[in-house]
Amino acid sequence: MARLTDLPASLAEYLVGLECTTPESTPWTGGPPLAERRVAIISTAGFQQRGEPGFALGESAYRVLDGELPAAEIVMSHISTNFDRTGFQQDLNVVFPLERLRELAGRGVIGSVASYHYSFMGATAPEAMEPAALALVPLLQRDGVNALLLAPV
Repeated sequence: MARLTDLPASLAEYLVGLECTTPESTPWTGGPPLAERRVAIISTAGFQQRGEPGFALGESAYRVLDGELPAAEIVMSHISTNFDRTGFQQDLNVVFPLERLRELAGRGVIGSVASYHYSFMGATAPEAMEPAALALVPLLQRDGVNALLLAPV
């Protein structure tokens, strides 16, 4: 991860000046114990299944990733030049810990792994992604998901 002092002054100044919004409500809720949770991953790393179209600049849509998809079939089209892909190239679990979730489910730490997971392009304004994110709610509910692992990149 880069430090502000390592960045060009103009970029550091821009980043420091970004507004951080405060939620109007507390979005967290209670739920069953972790051992009974069905967990899905939502990432902003711009993942898609090999052969699907990559993300375009500013795209606010998401891609669906099958929970049984082998790691070799997940590719990244994150377009930011400031994004270091080295960790992902060595181990997908660094940014999309699907195999770790499978291990946790196998040991009974979590109840189960969702059938589907989702990825957005992180180099997009959050406001633009909100409608698509809200559209995920019924999909997650249909899959029985009651816990999310948010993997922002």
